[in-house]
This record gives sequence, C-alpha cells and structure tokens, in this order.
Amino acid sequence: MNQSLDVLKAKSSAKAGQSIPHESAHLHVTGQAIYIDDLPELENTLYVAVGFSQCARGKIKQMNLDAVRAASGVYAVFTAQDIPAENNCGPILKDDPIFAVDQVEFYGQALFAVAARSYQQARQAVRLAQIEYEAETPILTIEQAIAQQAWVIPPVEFSQGDVAQAFHQAAHHLSGSIALGGQEHFYLEGQISYAIPQEDQTLKVYCSTQHPTEMQHLICHALGLRAHQISVESRRMGGGFGGKESQSAQWACIAALFAHRLGRPVKLRLDRDDDMRSTGKRHGFSYEWDVAFDQQGVLQGLKVQLASNCGFSADLSAPVNERAICHVGNAYYLNAVQIQNLRCKTNTVSNTAFRGFGGPQGMFVIENILDDIAHYLKCDPVQVRQVNFFAEQAGQGRDHTHYGAEVRDNVAPKIVAQLLERSQYYARKQEIMQFNQNNAWIKRGIALTPLMFGISFNAVHYNQAGALVYIYMDGTVAITHGGTEMGQGLYTKVRQIAANELGLPIDEVRLLPTDTSRVPNTSATAASSGADLNGKAVQNACIKIRQRLAEFAAGLSQTTAEHIRFENHLVTADNGMAWTFADLVNRAYMARIQLWDSGFYKTPEIHYDQVNHLGRPFFYYAYGASVSEVAIDTLTGEMKVLRVDILHDVGRSINPAIDIGQIEGGFIQGMGWLTNEELYWQPTGEHAGRLFTHAPSTYKIPTSVDIPPVFNVSLFDNENSSDTIYRSKAVGEPPFMLSLSVFSAIRQAVQAAIPADAPLQLNAPATAEEILRAIALGRGHALADRPKPQA
Repeated sequence: MNQSLDVLKAKSSAKAGQSIPHESAHLHVTGQAIYIDDLPELENTLYVAVGFSQCARGKIKQMNLDAVRAASGVYAVFTAQDIPAENNCGPILKDDPIFAVDQVEFYGQALFAVAARSYQQARQAVRLAQIEYEAETPILTIEQAIAQQAWVIPPVEFSQGDVAQAFHQAAHHLSGSIALGGQEHFYLEGQISYAIPQEDQTLKVYCSTQHPTEMQHLICHALGLRAHQISVESRRMGGGFGGKESQSAQWACIAALFAHRLGRPVKLRLDRDDDMRSTGKRHGFSYEWDVAFDQQGVLQGLKVQLASNCGFSADLSAPVNERAICHVGNAYYLNAVQIQNLRCKTNTVSNTAFRGFGGPQGMFVIENILDDIAHYLKCDPVQVRQVNFFAEQAGQGRDHTHYGAEVRDNVAPKIVAQLLERSQYYARKQEIMQFNQNNAWIKRGIALTPLMFGISFNAVHYNQAGALVYIYMDGTVAITHGGTEMGQGLYTKVRQIAANELGLPIDEVRLLPTDTSRVPNTSATAASSGADLNGKAVQNACIKIRQRLAEFAAGLSQTTAEHIRFENHLVTADNGMAWTFADLVNRAYMARIQLWDSGFYKTPEIHYDQVNHLGRPFFYYAYGASVSEVAIDTLTGEMKVLRVDILHDVGRSINPAIDIGQIEGGFIQGMGWLTNEELYWQPTGEHAGRLFTHAPSTYKIPTSVDIPPVFNVSLFDNENSSDTIYRSKAVGEPPFMLSLSVFSAIRQAVQAAIPADAPLQLNAPATAEEILRAIALGRGHALADRPKPQA
C-alpha cells in the first residue's frame, strides 16, 4: 500500500498540516478509550431489552405480557401506553412510533421493552411475550411498492432544459434499467444509551449518537419535558456512518422513558442481531433511464427514474433522495434532464442516512450510463467521461449544474489527467485486453471513475456550529463544540486548529465531550461538514481570546496588538519582550482579562429551494478519481480487486494522515457496498420480511484479505477556493464514491466474458451469484431467469 503525504502542508503553522496521530489512538490500542458500555455503572442500574415483532405487516390482535412481567428479575414492562407524551421518534415526520400500536409495519419493529436487574434477565423475559397477529401481505420490494403506489412521501418530478427537443435532435439513444442494493452500517459499537435521573425532574443521557441535540429534542417530546431538563453527552462512538444520526433516537427515548418513570439509572444496549434487524440501512435504489447523446458521447438529454426503498417510514428519506437528485450528474454537465423520484414505502425497517447520504445512489446510475454509451460507440469509457466534464472555470459555458449551482473550481479534468498517467491506465488496458484474449475462464477489467461531491447540508439551517474554548490559569486549553467523534478524527483536527491559533503544542489542548448542556442547538455530525463547521467555530473563539491577550501583551510591551505573535508556546512582541503563554495567561487572569469565549460559524453563500430543487446547496465541491483493476472467475463468479489508484482532493489538508485514512476506509466500505454486502429478506411464507443477513455470519463486509494488494492513494495538490478552515476540504463522505470504479471494472470484465454485442445487465451488489447471472444472461442461458437482487 502506497500513501503519498507530500506537498500538503498548511501554510499557516506547523500545527495544522501535520500528520499527527488520532487524539485517541493511544487509548484505542491500550483499551483505555471509554465508550458508553465502559462507563462505571451507578448502583441500582437497570438493563433494558426490547420485544420485537415477528410479523412484517399486520394488526396486533393480542399482546399478552403477563409472563414477561412475572419473569425473574423483571422490574418494569412498558408499552406505547406508558409513554407520557408523544409516541414518535421520527426526525422529520411523525410517522415513526417508539413502540408500535395496533399495527406492525416491519419484522423487528419494537412493541414493548423490559427493564430487569440484569441484561440477561431482560433478554430472557422479552421472549415470554404471547403476541397474536392478523397478518397481511407485506410489500418487500421497490417493484411491489410501485405496483401498489405505496409511498412514504409523494413522488417528485424535476426537469431542467428542453428534454423533448434534446432527444429529438440527438444522433443516438439508449435506454436501460439497473438495481442497487442497500447496505448495513455495521458499526463496531452498537446502538446504546445510558440514562441517569438527576435532581428536579432532569435527565443525563449518555448516547452513542451523531446528533445529540436531536436526541435531546425527541426525548423531550416523548416525555413531555423541556430542553433544559435533558442533557445528552457523546464523547466518542465506535463508528456511525450515518446510522447514529437519527436511528439512535428510538433507543435513547426508551432508556430515558424507563429512567424518568422509575427514577433509576437505565442502560439499553442492542444485541448485534437485534441492531441489524431493527435499525435502518442505506436506501436501495432501482433505476429506469433513457439517454440521448452525439457521436462523441456528449450527453444531450437524460431521463431517469430514481425509485428508492425507504422502508416503512419517512425518517431521512426526503433529504437522502433530494441529495440523490443533486448528484445524479456527478462530475458531468447535464444540458437537459428529467428526473422522477419515487420514495417507496415497504414493510422493511425504515432506511436512513449512510455515508454519502444519497450521493452514491445518484452517481451510480450516471456512471453506468456512460459505460453503456462507451460500449455502444466502441470507445474508451474514459473518453466519454472527459468530454462530458464541466468547464474548468466558471464563465466558459457548461458551468452550471442541473439544479442551478455554478461550478467555480472544477479540478476533475486535472485530477483525471494526472491519474491516467500515474496509474498507466492505457498501457494496462492493452495488457488486460491481451490477457482476456488468452484466458478462457479468468477475465479482467479496468475502469476510471471521477468524483464531484457537494459539501454542505441540503437543509440550510444545519450549516451552523458553536464552540466554547477555555484557557486555564496554567495556560492549558479545553474545548467543547457541537461535533461528535466517531473515529473520523474530528477531535484531532480541532485540537490542531486551536493549537495553531494559540501557538501552543498540541498536548496543551484537550477536547471535552460533546454535551448539549455546554454547546446547545448542535447540528448533526454529518454531510462531511464536521471539521468545516466546528473547526471554524473553534477558530472564531480562539481568535477572540487571542485578540484580548494580544491587546493585554501590547499594553505590557508598549506596542500594538498587531505586533504580538503567538508561536511555539511563546507570546512575543516585536520589540523583543516575550512571555511564555502560561505566564501571560496568568498575568491576564490577575488583570481580570476574560480567558474563555464562545465561537460561532455559519456557512456563507448557500441557499436551496426544496420545492423547485434549485439553488446553491453546497458551499464547494470535493473532487477525486480512482482507477480499479479487477479479475473475475467466470466459472464461480468470484471477484478480486487487484489494484487501485486514487488521487483525491482534500484542499490544504489539516492532517494528511487522517485524510488518507478516511480515503482508504471510505473506498473499501464503498467497495463492500457494490460487491459483497447483500441484504436479503425472506420473500414469502409465515416469516416473510424477516432479515436473513442479520449477523457477521450472513452479512459479509470487506476484511483485510479484500484490500487490493496494490493500493496507491495520493492527495491532489490543491487549495480550496472557498474560505474554509485553512482552505481544507471535507473528506468523510466523498471517497466512498470513488469505489464506483470497482463496479465499472467488474462490468468491463463481465463484458469480456460474453459476446461483444450481447446485453450487459449487472446489478449491484456484484456478488458471485450476480456476476454469474450477468454472464449467463449475456450468453443467453437459463440462469438469467433468477430474480435480481433486492434493492
């Protein structure tokens, strides 16, 4: 594995731009990092287990919980009737009950919960429930939902440009369909909350969540309390990936309900199988498309139907699908586009946020379309991609997205040109063509896909952040802000920012846990904006404190604040006077100078019309490109990724090592989504709708053996043209979509295994079975009659 860290030092200071270790790395490797299940438990703590439905759709005829209440160790059993205020944990619409009432809508829906003196007693007790259902036929697929016009949110139609005229004038047309499965978050730490009653009807809730403020609000709504009665704390998560943005609310509400009603500490930790059955996934999509283009492959018009499996409730499906609409063009200019977006209601768990938040699903279809155009024109897919890029500079035409935003800083063409040379793409492609001609059973494929991903929340009001910075009398610094740490390195980057602004060694700065009682009204740590928003807020607070200290030092040195420098743990005036930072801080305290401050940041220039789907929803774009080479065994369907080359744009990196780690991890997670991570629900029978892939034994994420043996990752030498923190760019979500090159490469390999003029119909994930199905279809064999994967 090759990692390139060169040329990416921030210009402002040594503290920003250095590849320092993750701030909790030493705690992780020694087992000292404290997660919620590691917290010392208070005396009289109760443990909660949840009773789940074993019917995907139907009425609850009878729910007898007498045996549950009588079970050993049971302290209390609660149902929806025990919720004092609002039986809802939906983040946007009130269609997501904490406990089902009368009707169940998916297999694994929460019906009741048990508090017992031990975790094992609670889990044993829930199994004693006697529940009768009047079962109805569940809707389990997108196709079934469309046939029954079942929507969680009404369909959306969007068009830009004269689509009819574009299709009329175009020289060539193609149409097709493709399906894309969902994905399990598979975070290492499952959903967990620990609720502790405090004095005067207040609660302290430790929650593994990406959105503490939303947890605070939904707990208040459920219990009929006010926001100042609930504080939610999250020091770190063992992974989130979007699965703890909204989906942590149900379990936090249940734990808080028991703690509030019983006056005792309560812990709720989902078992891994229960977690996978009862928490939402990435939305699966199904696509129908028509495209018009010229002889060079330039897109003239596009019609596409995006149908997503939202599950039984809305959750975050509206913004996820909105993001898919925005990213359906990826890095390409769409002159005339018509999009129909179906938000399908199925009797499966409600799908939710997942790394990329609809962006990967939007980009997936356009990359497959361009591959098909290239095959039709008998040219290299890279050439088709290059002729469809946006202009490199605004004002040159072809510089606006289909949703109306100006593209000001398109570096995708430069990245692709550099990566083609570094990866030796064309030479390797010739070698692969020769290999395929000489090998009957093993076929190889190589593909390049670009990336252009917008950074900001589509919901404009979430693009804000607050922070508090405290300087103590000994010169050490403590920081708290609204962002949450899930392993992505946010806390590390914020430490570097504060150290940079105050001229301190990194060890002098400590991050306090994210807590709604310290920084209120936080936005979710999502949309790749954690460092952008919270980093700027922390910088804002540091600047205010530093200015006061500079003015104080200027008075001591009889100079002006502009001549005071904060570097290397020293505060120095131009006339030669100097103090250690700790000495100056102590002097300032004695002089009654304020040594703490709040910071705030709101992203400028963004606006978006959710009704007409037009505006500038993103402050800037992150770019990148990847080249992947794969091999498939046409006899077994087995696939292996042989080599990956990535060149990615993170602007001026705050921490290159962390950024490269995010690129590597995001790419591998995306590779798993497109290849071997398959969700499967029982389609028929008494237990129709039961998730079979509910454990590591049945759901296969990538492991160390799946990492490409040649894996080259480099950072593109670039400075963000937008005024972000130190001109850096977000890196959490964008690399995930670089994995689209793996799927494109598999398509090339499958195409090499079938007649040149045969249809290629490969759905995702491209499991061994799906690869065999696509080969059989291309060869006209009966195996093609097998159903396509569930979306």
